[in-house]
Amino acid sequence: LQRMLSIAVEVDRSPNCSSCKIADVIFPFILNIPLRSQREAFLNTMDSQLLRCKVLELMFQHSCEVPTNMPLSLAKILYFLSHSVLLQYQEEAAICERWDEMLQYLMLLLLSYQNVVLGHLRSALSERMDLIIKKAKPKLQDDDHITQLDIHLNVENFFGRLQQVLGEEPFPQQIKEKVHMLQ
Repeated sequence: LQRMLSIAVEVDRSPNCSSCKIADVIFPFILNIPLRSQREAFLNTMDSQLLRCKVLELMFQHSCEVPTNMPLSLAKILYFLSHSVLLQYQEEAAICERWDEMLQYLMLLLLSYQNVVLGHLRSALSERMDLIIKKAKPKLQDDDHITQLDIHLNVENFFGRLQQVLGEEPFPQQIKEKVHMLQ
Protein backbone atom coordinates (compact mmCIF):
# COMPACT_ATOMS: atom_id res chain seq x y z
CA LEU A 1 0.00 0.00 0.00
CA GLN A 2 2.72 2.46 0.94
CA ARG A 3 4.62 1.83 -2.28
CA MET A 4 1.46 2.29 -4.36
CA LEU A 5 0.73 5.58 -2.58
CA SER A 6 4.27 6.75 -3.24
CA ILE A 7 3.97 5.92 -6.94
CA ALA A 8 0.60 7.69 -7.09
CA VAL A 9 2.23 10.86 -5.77
CA GLU A 10 5.03 10.72 -8.35
CA VAL A 11 3.07 9.89 -11.53
CA ASP A 12 1.42 13.30 -11.68
CA ARG A 13 3.20 16.31 -13.14
CA SER A 14 2.61 18.03 -9.81
CA PRO A 15 3.52 15.79 -6.86
CA ASN A 16 2.40 18.53 -4.49
CA CYS A 17 -1.11 18.55 -5.95
CA SER A 18 -1.46 14.76 -6.07
CA SER A 19 -0.19 14.38 -2.50
CA CYS A 20 -2.84 16.86 -1.34
CA LYS A 21 -5.57 14.86 -3.08
CA ILE A 22 -4.35 11.53 -1.70
CA ALA A 23 -3.94 12.96 1.81
CA ASP A 24 -7.54 14.23 1.71
CA VAL A 25 -8.72 10.70 0.95
CA ILE A 26 -6.47 8.97 3.52
CA PHE A 27 -7.05 11.39 6.39
CA PRO A 28 -10.50 10.15 7.54
CA PHE A 29 -9.16 6.60 7.70
CA ILE A 30 -6.23 7.65 9.89
CA LEU A 31 -8.66 9.21 12.35
CA ASN A 32 -10.24 5.76 12.73
CA ILE A 33 -7.02 3.91 13.53
CA PRO A 34 -7.62 2.92 17.16
CA LEU A 35 -4.10 2.45 18.56
CA ARG A 36 -1.14 4.81 18.68
CA SER A 37 1.21 2.01 17.66
CA GLN A 38 -0.89 1.40 14.52
CA ARG A 39 -1.01 5.12 13.65
CA GLU A 40 2.74 5.42 14.13
CA ALA A 41 3.41 2.30 12.07
CA PHE A 42 1.30 3.68 9.22
CA LEU A 43 2.98 7.10 9.30
CA ASN A 44 6.52 5.79 9.83
CA THR A 45 6.30 3.36 6.91
CA MET A 46 5.14 5.92 4.35
CA ASP A 47 7.48 5.87 1.37
CA SER A 48 6.55 9.36 0.25
CA GLN A 49 7.90 12.10 2.50
CA LEU A 50 5.67 14.60 0.70
CA LEU A 51 2.54 12.55 1.35
CA ARG A 52 3.55 12.08 4.99
CA CYS A 53 3.90 15.86 5.30
CA LYS A 54 0.45 16.44 3.83
CA VAL A 55 -1.21 13.82 6.05
CA LEU A 56 0.46 15.17 9.19
CA GLU A 57 -0.38 18.72 8.18
CA LEU A 58 -4.05 17.71 7.87
CA MET A 59 -3.91 16.03 11.28
CA PHE A 60 -2.56 19.17 12.90
CA GLN A 61 -4.91 21.49 11.01
CA HIS A 62 -7.73 19.30 12.28
CA SER A 63 -6.44 19.58 15.84
CA CYS A 64 -6.07 23.38 15.89
CA GLU A 65 -8.79 25.44 17.50
CA VAL A 66 -8.02 28.16 14.95
CA PRO A 67 -6.62 26.61 11.75
CA THR A 68 -4.19 28.67 9.70
CA ASN A 69 -4.03 29.10 5.94
CA MET A 70 -0.23 29.42 5.88
CA PRO A 71 1.52 27.08 3.47
CA LEU A 72 3.47 24.28 5.09
CA SER A 73 6.65 25.85 6.44
CA LEU A 74 8.75 26.06 9.58
CA ALA A 75 6.53 28.89 10.82
CA LYS A 76 3.45 26.70 10.36
CA ILE A 77 5.08 23.86 12.28
CA LEU A 78 5.76 26.30 15.12
CA TYR A 79 2.15 27.43 14.87
CA PHE A 80 1.05 23.83 15.33
CA LEU A 81 3.21 23.56 18.46
CA SER A 82 1.51 26.60 19.96
CA HIS A 83 -2.06 26.03 18.79
CA SER A 84 -2.74 22.32 18.50
CA VAL A 85 -5.07 20.86 21.02
CA LEU A 86 -4.87 17.16 21.62
CA LEU A 87 -5.67 15.05 18.61
CA GLN A 88 -9.38 14.18 18.51
CA TYR A 89 -9.10 10.39 18.33
CA GLN A 90 -6.91 10.07 21.44
CA GLU A 91 -9.71 10.40 24.00
CA GLU A 92 -8.96 7.19 25.87
CA ALA A 93 -5.21 7.69 26.31
CA ALA A 94 -3.69 9.32 29.39
CA ILE A 95 -3.20 13.06 29.01
CA CYS A 96 0.63 12.87 29.02
CA GLU A 97 0.55 10.10 26.42
CA ARG A 98 -1.62 12.28 24.20
CA TRP A 99 0.80 15.23 24.44
CA ASP A 100 3.69 12.85 23.83
CA GLU A 101 2.04 11.49 20.68
CA MET A 102 1.35 14.99 19.41
CA LEU A 103 5.02 15.96 19.88
CA GLN A 104 6.12 12.73 18.19
CA TYR A 105 4.04 13.59 15.11
CA LEU A 106 5.29 17.17 15.15
CA MET A 107 8.89 15.93 15.05
CA LEU A 108 7.97 13.54 12.24
CA LEU A 109 6.39 16.44 10.35
CA LEU A 110 9.52 18.56 10.82
CA LEU A 111 11.83 15.78 9.60
CA SER A 112 9.58 14.99 6.64
CA TYR A 113 9.32 18.67 5.73
CA GLN A 114 13.09 18.98 5.82
CA ASN A 115 13.39 16.01 3.43
CA VAL A 116 10.77 17.53 1.13
CA VAL A 117 12.59 20.86 0.93
CA LEU A 118 16.11 19.46 0.64
CA GLY A 119 15.09 16.78 -1.87
CA HIS A 120 13.00 19.15 -4.06
CA LEU A 121 10.11 16.71 -3.64
CA ARG A 122 7.46 19.25 -4.59
CA SER A 123 8.84 19.34 -8.13
CA ALA A 124 8.00 16.83 -10.83
CA LEU A 125 10.38 13.88 -11.04
CA SER A 126 11.95 15.08 -14.31
CA GLU A 127 12.56 18.57 -12.91
CA ARG A 128 13.82 17.13 -9.63
CA MET A 129 16.58 15.21 -11.39
CA ASP A 130 17.78 18.41 -13.07
CA LEU A 131 17.75 20.25 -9.74
CA ILE A 132 19.75 17.49 -8.07
CA ILE A 133 22.28 17.32 -10.91
CA LYS A 134 22.71 21.11 -10.81
CA LYS A 135 22.96 20.95 -7.01
CA ALA A 136 20.33 23.66 -6.81
CA LYS A 137 19.64 25.20 -3.45
CA PRO A 138 16.33 24.25 -1.88
CA LYS A 139 13.44 26.65 -2.46
CA LEU A 140 12.62 28.19 0.87
CA GLN A 141 9.42 30.08 1.50
CA ASP A 142 9.17 33.35 3.41
CA ASP A 143 7.65 31.44 6.33
CA ASP A 144 10.72 29.19 6.51
CA HIS A 145 12.77 32.06 7.88
CA ILE A 146 12.20 31.85 11.62
CA THR A 147 14.32 33.16 14.45
CA GLN A 148 15.49 31.73 17.75
CA LEU A 149 13.07 34.15 19.41
CA ASP A 150 10.16 32.68 17.40
CA ILE A 151 11.14 29.22 18.56
CA HIS A 152 11.58 30.31 22.17
CA LEU A 153 8.19 32.08 22.30
CA ASN A 154 6.33 29.13 20.79
CA VAL A 155 8.01 26.65 23.13
CA GLU A 156 7.15 28.84 26.12
CA ASN A 157 3.56 29.06 24.89
CA PHE A 158 3.44 25.26 24.60
CA PHE A 159 4.81 24.77 28.13
CA GLY A 160 2.29 27.31 29.44
CA ARG A 161 -0.61 25.42 27.86
CA LEU A 162 0.72 22.13 29.18
CA GLN A 163 1.12 23.58 32.68
CA GLN A 164 -2.54 24.63 32.63
CA VAL A 165 -3.56 21.07 31.79
CA LEU A 166 -1.25 19.41 34.32
CA GLY A 167 -1.92 21.86 37.14
CA GLU A 168 0.46 21.12 40.00
CA GLU A 169 1.88 17.97 38.43
CA PRO A 170 5.48 18.24 37.17
CA PHE A 171 6.25 18.00 33.45
CA PRO A 172 6.96 14.43 32.37
CA GLN A 173 10.61 13.99 31.39
CA GLN A 174 9.72 12.44 28.00
CA ILE A 175 7.79 15.56 27.02
CA LYS A 176 10.63 17.88 28.05
CA GLU A 177 13.06 15.77 26.02
CA LYS A 178 10.85 15.81 22.93
CA VAL A 179 10.37 19.57 23.08
CA HIS A 180 14.13 20.08 23.40
CA MET A 181 14.74 17.75 20.44
CA LEU A 182 12.15 19.70 18.46
CA GLN A 183 13.92 22.96 19.28
